[in-house]
Amino acid sequence: MPDIATSYDREAVRRVLDQVRAEGRDSLTAPEGRLVVEAYGIATPKEGLATSADEAVTLATEIGLPVVLKIVSPDILHKTEAGGVLVGLKTPAEVADGFQTIIDNAKAYQADARIVGVQVQQLLSSGHEVIVGTVTDETFGKVVAFGLGGVLVEVLKDVTFRLAPTDHVTALSMIDGIASAEILRGVRGAEPANREVLAGLIQRLSDLVTDFPELAEVDLNPVLATSTGATAVDVRILIDENAAKTPERFTEAEILASMNRIMRPTAIAVIGASAETGKIGNSVMKNLVNGGFQGEIYPINPKADEILDRKAFRSISDVPGPVDVAVFAIPAKFVPQALEEVGAKGVAGAILIPSGFGETGNHELQEEVVAIARRHGVRILGPNIYGYYYTPENLSATFCTPYDVKGGVALSSQSGGIGMAILGFSRSAQMGVSSIVGVGNKADIDEDDLLTFFESDDNTQLIAMHLEDLKDGRAFADTAKRVSKTKPVLVLKAGRTDQGAKAASSHTGALAGNDKVYDDILRQSGVIRAPGLNDLLEYARGIPLLPTPQGENVVIITGAGGSGVLLSDACVDNGLSLMEIPGDLDEAFRKFIPPFGAAGNPVDITGGEPPSTYRNTIALGLSDPRIHSLILGYWHTIVTPPMVFAELVVDVVEEFRAKGIHKPVVASLAGDVEVEQASEHLYRHGIVAYPYTTEKPVAVLGAKYRWARAAGLVGADPSTSG
Repeated sequence: MPDIATSYDREAVRRVLDQVRAEGRDSLTAPEGRLVVEAYGIATPKEGLATSADEAVTLATEIGLPVVLKIVSPDILHKTEAGGVLVGLKTPAEVADGFQTIIDNAKAYQADARIVGVQVQQLLSSGHEVIVGTVTDETFGKVVAFGLGGVLVEVLKDVTFRLAPTDHVTALSMIDGIASAEILRGVRGAEPANREVLAGLIQRLSDLVTDFPELAEVDLNPVLATSTGATAVDVRILIDENAAKTPERFTEAEILASMNRIMRPTAIAVIGASAETGKIGNSVMKNLVNGGFQGEIYPINPKADEILDRKAFRSISDVPGPVDVAVFAIPAKFVPQALEEVGAKGVAGAILIPSGFGETGNHELQEEVVAIARRHGVRILGPNIYGYYYTPENLSATFCTPYDVKGGVALSSQSGGIGMAILGFSRSAQMGVSSIVGVGNKADIDEDDLLTFFESDDNTQLIAMHLEDLKDGRAFADTAKRVSKTKPVLVLKAGRTDQGAKAASSHTGALAGNDKVYDDILRQSGVIRAPGLNDLLEYARGIPLLPTPQGENVVIITGAGGSGVLLSDACVDNGLSLMEIPGDLDEAFRKFIPPFGAAGNPVDITGGEPPSTYRNTIALGLSDPRIHSLILGYWHTIVTPPMVFAELVVDVVEEFRAKGIHKPVVASLAGDVEVEQASEHLYRHGIVAYPYTTEKPVAVLGAKYRWARAAGLVGADPSTSG
């Protein structure tokens, strides 16, 4: 692609914006908007500004009838609502009458509106109506939108979003990413839209708002897209100097310098340590001591000499050596003074367990605490959290129950209740974790900081996060895009629905962003989104066990026809591709299954078959290089009991692993309660298996595929996992 940026007339845009700013306006008139987008090579219809009926007639004759008339007023943004748009005026008389009608309508709509005149515009009648726009999202900053336009954008809401700036490939993905993309390709003989031209327009608008971030919102709606071009029929631009502001950000090196001390401290102080059972300061101390943390632990309590056999100090200032982390277990009102002392001590991280800050409406106290921390170079985790765990260091800096099953999964939650659910699931499922972190109000440290640390952490292979909002969505998206190339990043975003968003807002004081924006941008960043909490946890547990698939061909082998149908449906729901079985492979499968069974895909071996039939068909699926993943559907029978099935599956899978053949294998077990034990046996041996469900094992496999595709790893080294 040629460098389209070389054709931009930035000076022309600056002149318009300077004039608007000088007049104290926050929106551009339609003619001003046209000048701005044309400066970036975006085509608009022929048009002119008329201040009288005679001028309107003259312009209409020059442009060519029929025409469109539109009110031009800096005070009237929604022209249609004001009766300020007339379409299809065919004669000079209609144009003259239309001019006066629009002026009268505008005065009736808003008597004090400043009326610049009436825009006389060429009527374009052919092409697909699409919308191309940008908005300054409070979470992600500059976001580009594309979808079906005109009235359809309100009715269908078939729109997709990306971060600005976009490149040409990303712009093309937006065009192909809407549900109605087939319409733009031309159906039933209709003229198709030119994808390349549309992509160029998206990219140009993206560049415009990147170069001029004070452009808070730009709507090109409709854009008429034909096989040869794309013309912005209507342009609406809002400006806001605050739209150009960017959040304060730390560099990767700064984040790692602090996070390494927080996660791997050599000394911890507990501000508000207590010897009294039932106190938070007592629980934190017990967890640190009994959890096996090998560093120094300093209880801070001005009224105690000793706590849990450790010398207590009146203030952290009295501690003789350096301290990396201070865990706060004192009421919120006492935090600022204690934090001043912590900062003076050179502590890297303040873990603020107490509530009573922004989540209760006390934003001033939270802002005061952040200001103190910034002044001293201290990073804050919280406030309003349960603390954090980092198992490689035997670190349980929390008042919740300790956890010590070590593994490669790092989890975080914005909610304490969800944090406890994570803890309970991990314990019940024996899921090894590297870390569990509460982020609470996210006054400072957020998911971006955690991602940066876990990316560098050799003890972490997968990151799973529950969140209700993102403080800096753009920083998160950029970091997640980098991290997800090597480690899966899973997200459960609360507030998917309007009602959910209200609940999230009332609980944390953090507004949940537009879910469609979240969905598209998280996907663009390679993040795997989980629909629910159990899904998040099961994905976190299962994805690391599954080898990276070498290709898209999935085969179902089942002993029950009904399960086969449900498993097939689950494959479609999770974006998996059922392999079309070639003739020679079909014949090979038929050698092992009874005549009344069915080859094809699913391969139905029927329910009354002995263990050898399962073994032979699974072995064939693992040995044929054209098959990339296996889904097993088991039905409880006397001929092949559950544990017999589980043990033979483990045997044959491990036999092929020993030969260097690693393929994802998941299983669905239907039967009496014995299938629970069989599923656990399979899971312990790296085969993702569930009783009583056909959906869950396929969903985990689908999540693995989504990550592998986003990371460009489908077809990579078959021995790679996680």
